[in-house]
Amino acid sequence: MGSDAAKKIDELIDGLDDWRGPMLAEVRALIREALPDVEEEWKWMGSPVWEQDGIVAVGNAHKAKVKLTFPEGAHLEDPTGLLASGNGKHWRAIDLAEGDKLNKRSFKALVKRAAAYNAAKR
Repeated sequence: MGSDAAKKIDELIDGLDDWRGPMLAEVRALIREALPDVEEEWKWMGSPVWEQDGIVAVGNAHKAKVKLTFPEGAHLEDPTGLLASGNGKHWRAIDLAEGDKLNKRSFKALVKRAAAYNAAKR
């Protein structure tokens, strides 16, 4: 999907008229910095998805948070505890509320670990 997906993600960010737009834009920029070859997709009728050898993360703007779901988050080393939401055998998420500050270095390292995990599974 590529550029169509990027356009839809741009529209989503622009359409969020509160703190969630800038937060989602920041997360997107950090993912692109961490993984310059990441592919952006638009799935499930409204979810930005970043893929490299599989899904790295899914972003959603909920009423009171921006949620970043890592489908294989349970398998990732997370020394700073970013992945505080979720349980089970696979997925974990980061829930960002208004005013939250994301540890950029830790987040980019987590994104790189997610892509490396995907590549190792192949």
